[in-house]
Amino acid sequence: MQTWEKRTARMARGAALVLLSGAMLTGCFDGSSSSSGSSEPELNTNLFPADGKLKATIRRTEGGVPHIKADNLKSAAFGHGYAQAQDNVCLLAEAIVKARSERAKYFGPGPGKINIINDFSYKAQKILSGAEEEYPQLSPETEAMIEGFTAGYNKYVSETASADLPLECKGQPWVKEITPVDLFAHYRIVGQYASGALFATGAVFVAVPNGESPQPTPVMNVSSNTDDALNEELKRVVASARANAGAQTDYQDIGLGSNAWGIGGDMSEQGKGALLANPHFPYTGHRRLYQVQLTVPGYLNTNGAGLLGTAIPLINFNENLVWSHTVTTSRRFTLYELTLKDGDNFTYIKDGKEKPITSETYQIEVNNGSPTPTVLEKTFYFSEYGPMLAADAVTDGGLKAWGVNGKAYSYRDANASTKNLLDTWLNMSRASNLEEFQAVFQNCGSTLWTNSTYADDQGNAYYIDSSSVPNLSGATLAVIDFKRAVNADYNALFEGGLTLLDGSKSRDDWVEGQCNGLVSFNQRPQLTRKDWVQNSNDSYWATNPNQFLTGFSPMFGSEQTPLNPRTRIGISMLQNPMEMGFADRAPAGQDAKFGAIDLIEVIYNNRTWYTDMFLSELRTRCTVIGSDPVNLSEGGTRGVDEACDVLQSWDGVYNTDSIGAHVFRVFIANYRDDFGADLTVPFDAANPVATPSSPSQTDAGTASDVMLVALADGLEALDSVNIPYDATLGDVQYYQPSGGVPPGGTPVELSDPIAWHGGDGSVDGAFNAVGVVTSPVAEDTVFPRVAPTTLPNTAGLSDQADIGWQMARGTSWHFGLEFTDQGPVAYGLTSYSQSSDSDSPYFTDQSQRFSDENYRQLWFTEADIEANILVNGEVTISQ
Repeated sequence: MQTWEKRTARMARGAALVLLSGAMLTGCFDGSSSSSGSSEPELNTNLFPADGKLKATIRRTEGGVPHIKADNLKSAAFGHGYAQAQDNVCLLAEAIVKARSERAKYFGPGPGKINIINDFSYKAQKILSGAEEEYPQLSPETEAMIEGFTAGYNKYVSETASADLPLECKGQPWVKEITPVDLFAHYRIVGQYASGALFATGAVFVAVPNGESPQPTPVMNVSSNTDDALNEELKRVVASARANAGAQTDYQDIGLGSNAWGIGGDMSEQGKGALLANPHFPYTGHRRLYQVQLTVPGYLNTNGAGLLGTAIPLINFNENLVWSHTVTTSRRFTLYELTLKDGDNFTYIKDGKEKPITSETYQIEVNNGSPTPTVLEKTFYFSEYGPMLAADAVTDGGLKAWGVNGKAYSYRDANASTKNLLDTWLNMSRASNLEEFQAVFQNCGSTLWTNSTYADDQGNAYYIDSSSVPNLSGATLAVIDFKRAVNADYNALFEGGLTLLDGSKSRDDWVEGQCNGLVSFNQRPQLTRKDWVQNSNDSYWATNPNQFLTGFSPMFGSEQTPLNPRTRIGISMLQNPMEMGFADRAPAGQDAKFGAIDLIEVIYNNRTWYTDMFLSELRTRCTVIGSDPVNLSEGGTRGVDEACDVLQSWDGVYNTDSIGAHVFRVFIANYRDDFGADLTVPFDAANPVATPSSPSQTDAGTASDVMLVALADGLEALDSVNIPYDATLGDVQYYQPSGGVPPGGTPVELSDPIAWHGGDGSVDGAFNAVGVVTSPVAEDTVFPRVAPTTLPNTAGLSDQADIGWQMARGTSWHFGLEFTDQGPVAYGLTSYSQSSDSDSPYFTDQSQRFSDENYRQLWFTEADIEANILVNGEVTISQ
């Protein structure tokens, strides 16, 4: 019997002893604890079981999707934690190790000593200690969800033999029961993906006054020989941290993207709302999305997907409304330049008064291969805003080291606290109309680092930047605008995502206001329409070009600036729903109105913006040049006629059976560098979709033709790794999960290659955006994966012969949904499947369906769930 089957059988036998109660609790909760006037608050039975015993029924349908039903919220979260652990226990366990600053304890220093750097940095960012401090302040709803999810995870871990765990964590001591505070600490890391996490690889670690060493020290005395070797190791820790601190060049790019459309009643087949959800997330690690339906009758019924470990799904629908998220262009932190007191690196002056830079000393354990770990100690420093920062390392010397010129640097993080994380999504999930959905943000709810795009059964389409954005005064914003205009260096920092404020003036403090320093609801970019709204990670300003959004804080993003190609192809399909482009069907089918199937097939039509813009022109120039040689940018010449023949017959889309898509890819990967010089129609803010455009006709069809030179350069890359021009895209582009070993092991491929459709969102301009990841570990983890080394200007083509493009991010949890008179109807998939356990039947089942463009219906109603439960797919658990 396979490992997964043994585990499932054991769980089913244990669960069979428990009977599901037929009495379901009803009623709604208004968000506050009720009281009968007695000294003891009345137990809210929507949230907690009246008898204190947890019980949940888990019913799995196609793809292994769990539909969890319970009498109360804590029990529903209990079932959710159990189901997630069944499918992804190793990833969840490692996330908790990370949040507890224990990676070095279990896994050693790590490549480039990153585990030591991370562990110390997360202590300085108060990931675990902050969770301990804030946990007593959580709402009853969040407490119910965290405690329930923790109990479900712990039940699975306690009843599963260590030898029966998946390969990545089999027999590992770090897979153990956790506390609710541990899980809450993980949420603090999730909240800081777009802020503090960017500084946790070195920028906080090396923040010490100029001339002082940031090197950790061993706590216990060791022999001189050992001491010398350890000292050399610790020097390498510092060198690595400093290099890491300077590696991030764009602090608004967190490696995540998405498309989302909200369709209003005027553009939907049913005259109600509809929505396209298309997150582009990693296929590995903690940022995988996991689909689940949670039902507490009379209180909650929501179906969606959330990041691993979140006790409630995040991109969801219920009976009346639906939403998706896209990573926003907003800013989630600010830097502060502190003016130091003369001769004192630990005192700064603000409004003429002295302020202390405080310190805290932390210890971590490091596995050195012996029975006794090395214990390291290090001191970190803090201003009133937050941790100190090595701004000189971050900016490659653009800002000076601490103490040089009498300055030092710190930062404040808008997502340092995640007390309301689960409350936000719970209240969104319980909303029944637009007014109730908006009330979540009127009450200072935040989706951390994303926009929200929404539709409902009343035909409303709605967009809002719902992220956590610092609320700066008008005076501060005016100073930022002035500095950007007169100081090129300051503007370069700002364009790179670093908002530098003056820590010597309280003027630049965040305006606390209604939302504790964050921008309140009425000052956020938002738009309600009856036709459509959309976002593909561009600024809010062109959410719908029929109604531009302008006049907002620059902390939300730029206005009247060029759009990315995913936004342009998306808006083009919305504005021209009956134009097919190179696809075999129009975006809105045959009636210019969008339904659920139309929307999922918009993703699968595999159109790209750059193909629409440039393929016809490139074909024309291919015809003119014929078999004559074309210049290479690095010198020499070559023919392009064989590739041109392929492009002439290519279907113009990025399907797995398309022949020629990869040839166009290596062309556009080179030509895009020439846009600024070669395109003759500049960007026009009044016409942002169509501009910039129009290649220059200078040297068109000759050996020096800019487009043909780009094609010739791209063909050189294909030739160097033996990729034939007439291959299908599915032959050279694929998904192949890998790993199968604990941290420190040598990863292996875990399935055969699965042909993958779609293209790179930035390079190909694909709406169905997928991409290559070169990291040797799964996203946010220390689990090894098989990672390619790639050629430049190819969108990630492996530099090894006959390999091609190994996809590991992009279209993930995705669906098209429409509201009908019978309720929501949705179709979609999770492209990398539900489970990261290679023994699970849910490891690549949906991946093959994605490859085949064989989407499934997302079951929601009780009747549909009951009719589609898998064989042995129902279990009731209790505690």
